[in-house]
Amino acid sequence: MSSKEGQLDFGDYERSFVKKQTRRETFLAEMEEVVPFSELIRMLEPFYPRVGLQGGRPPYQLEVMLRIHLMQNWNSLSDEAMENDLIDIPCIRRFAGSDLVTGDIPDATTILAFRHFLEECHVGKKIFQTIVEHLSKKGLLVREGTVVDATIIHAPTSTKNRKKERDPEKHQTRKGNPWFFGMKTHIGVDKDSGLIHSVVTTGANVHDVTMAAELLHGEEKVVYGDAGYQGLHK
Repeated sequence: MSSKEGQLDFGDYERSFVKKQTRRETFLAEMEEVVPFSELIRMLEPFYPRVGLQGGRPPYQLEVMLRIHLMQNWNSLSDEAMENDLIDIPCIRRFAGSDLVTGDIPDATTILAFRHFLEECHVGKKIFQTIVEHLSKKGLLVREGTVVDATIIHAPTSTKNRKKERDPEKHQTRKGNPWFFGMKTHIGVDKDSGLIHSVVTTGANVHDVTMAAELLHGEEKVVYGDAGYQGLHK
């Protein structure tokens, strides 16, 4: 279901009288043009369940959930924050193809279940690579320079869970004086467009510079990194 097929709710109706686009609306309009949704849908359809992601009711349409998943990643939102934005922000609903009139808004648990579905099918990286290749073909990735960076993703340190242990994929690290526990996301960004072209995840204890080579596509003329990448030229 595309956003154009959705029914207008009151927020959409009010917004229709405003001529100026917000930055969020401009960004989503650009993503509507450049993301190869039909190609991604064909990739995922063979795996998508015919019953709800949590069982019971029929599942939300695959394209709706995919659009929500992409917006969640573009904005680094938690499942609860993504649900709230779908309820609060009309342009988010339009892009997703959801509306308040019918109550067709996936909740945080459903959004989480869709992410787990992608993980179980091992298609997350393939989706990302498909989008990167599509952007390259359209000339939106200049590929002359890359900015490398890394960020820590926090996780609970508690062992008060079913297995009575910490997640073995997550580790402890120190940044300045504070200690952190969790994962680390390493990213490579096209210096001209600002678009991410490579992503690697590791335990939080893996040093930034050791993953730098995996973030480069090999066509760069220049690479930029902060103090965490000292010795990158080697």
